[in-house]
Amino acid sequence: MKKMLTETFSMVELSVAALAQDPAQAAIDAASVGANALFTANNVWMMLATVLVFIMHLGFAGVEAGFTQAKNTVNILFKNTLTPVIGLLTYTFMGFSLMYPDAEAGFWFAFDGFGIVPRENGMTSDYADYTRWTDFLFQGMFAATAATIVSGAVAERIKINAYLIFTVLFVGIVYPVIGGWKWGAGALDAMGFADFAGSTLVHSVGGWGALAGIIVLGPRIGKYVDGKVIDKPGSSVPLAVIGVFLLWLGWFGFNGGSVLSADPALTSLVLVNTSLGACAGAMGGYITGWLVFKRLDLGMVLNGILAGLVGITAGADVITYGESIFIGLVAGVLVVLSAITLDKFKLDDCVGAVSVHLTCGIWGTLATGIFGAGVSFLPQVYGVLICGGAAFGSALIIFFLLDKTIGIRVSKEHEEEGMDSHEHGIRGYTIVYNE
Repeated sequence: MKKMLTETFSMVELSVAALAQDPAQAAIDAASVGANALFTANNVWMMLATVLVFIMHLGFAGVEAGFTQAKNTVNILFKNTLTPVIGLLTYTFMGFSLMYPDAEAGFWFAFDGFGIVPRENGMTSDYADYTRWTDFLFQGMFAATAATIVSGAVAERIKINAYLIFTVLFVGIVYPVIGGWKWGAGALDAMGFADFAGSTLVHSVGGWGALAGIIVLGPRIGKYVDGKVIDKPGSSVPLAVIGVFLLWLGWFGFNGGSVLSADPALTSLVLVNTSLGACAGAMGGYITGWLVFKRLDLGMVLNGILAGLVGITAGADVITYGESIFIGLVAGVLVVLSAITLDKFKLDDCVGAVSVHLTCGIWGTLATGIFGAGVSFLPQVYGVLICGGAAFGSALIIFFLLDKTIGIRVSKEHEEEGMDSHEHGIRGYTIVYNE
């Protein structure tokens, strides 16, 4: 300790001596040291945020496996394991260059070329706070999230190969093209459309893909009988709860990292709004579930948390903490009403992905136009409509073509007996109790 203090005092003495000899050069050196330290701090925060977004895939796996039947657990986990793998590889191959091309602002389509196209020294003026490699990895994690949203909705009856092909096309082409319209300084950005961290560009895009999937697939066998909705109990409520809290944890990186620096004031505001939106969403789901179903519905509370998080994502940087509570509360109400509405139309969404990500993604985007400082409402409407049309139309075409070629639904026998034994040869839960 004594040696460390001695060395520190020596460095201070040298700095003071240098300042006395050449004050101008000493000021330049100090500024350079400060700039490097700030750059490092920003880059480290962005990398930490990337790790948190990565953890969200474990959260999605837990939610989907917990809310679906035990006989399909391995199938769910298999998809959720390969989704970030495929997502990151396709984003490397072409997605990043589609989403962030070196093009004039206001574009609808531009492409830099295959692979991660290098820029000078790995950084440009657009990367003043972190490296291009960090940006690629952070954005790549976002891309894979959009496909994971689809996974839960179409669970328990989709062929694994059809889902994987859809993921390649949706993450590799559809998501980055749409994302580039705003985040890559494309056409929606020029219109004044605001979406801070992806209520529309990630969540609604994934939600539109999920809606297209459940339309083409149809409901699970025995889900709707004689006008009644038949519950299909999930395999593990504790696993679903763990998954939701992992997603909430990951959202600190999802929204906090979207500040694109470690700016103390803005990052703190975003994280506060994110948490309050989640809490209010939980209360909205709890109260609405109790009023509608006359029970304390844990599933609606859990989806209410996710609904609040999705709703707050578009405007977490431009709203007050009070507005975040209101937006989250409304999202928690909407997620329950949306789930009921989907069932009325016999649209079978195993985990409520469409209600959470699409319905509440739209609400959050529009709410940003209502409450967000400096954000106009009409561009938000245009953005929702344009992104919705592109995402839903593309996903519908992909699913339709897959259905007409390789088929997208497993056989009746496979669905009834469970996909684990037929497609994977193992069970998710191997504890067997003797009668």
